Amino acid sequence: MLKIIPAEQRHFTDFGWLKTYWMFSFGDYYDPKNIQHGKLRVFNDDIVEPGQGFSRHPHEEMEIISLILSGKMVHKDTMGNEITIGADEVQRMSAGTGLYHSEWNHTDEPVHFYQIWISPDRHDLPPSYDQKAFNPESWRNHLALLASDKGGNNVVRMNSAGSIYRAALDGDKTVSYSPGKGHKVFLYVIDGTLSLNGFTLNKGDQGRIADEKILEIAAMKEADFLLIDVPSQ
Repeated sequence: MLKIIPAEQRHFTDFGWLKTYWMFSFGDYYDPKNIQHGKLRVFNDDIVEPGQGFSRHPHEEMEIISLILSGKMVHKDTMGNEITIGADEVQRMSAGTGLYHSEWNHTDEPVHFYQIWISPDRHDLPPSYDQKAFNPESWRNHLALLASDKGGNNVVRMNSAGSIYRAALDGDKTVSYSPGKGHKVFLYVIDGTLSLNGFTLNKGDQGRIADEKILEIAAMKEADFLLIDVPSQ
């Protein structure tokens, strides 16, 4: 099964300091038919204005991944971390038994980032943190692994049996992907136009995939996208 959701069907909210698209029910947006996709609970496409941010607030029992596309955010948490996250960096915060954190844009430029929540495989874990920087060339015409439960060299480790990939394809390039057994896949187009098993997706479009043995992803012109593979339950 492959479902394409066009960009204009995303839920958009403009808070002034934050402009955000919510792919799943979040905050005051609730749709009982759009709660999650497998263990992927949240995918927010956020732009935070200069001098603004998310004040100190709590989380628990969730893998929270932030991927910065442009700009810089300062992260502070009750684990004692105070760290700047910049473009092409990926942060993973395991909320576990509970923590507080804040994310703030202290610069003169907007910050564009994706906020991704994935349900953990185990509960009652102590809170933990990981962050890594990536060279954009690593995902040029290639599915680059950014985060997974297996970790590895320059891979952010998650406490959930999922994987997050990024690829930027030139106009004549194609990549293939075989979803994990019993897993679902979420694909989000960062920029450009691509073909997903024959379906056309443009910037901001998403593909939600289940029970597909192989995904053929081809750039129809230059295309940049994220692919998230998560357990179905």
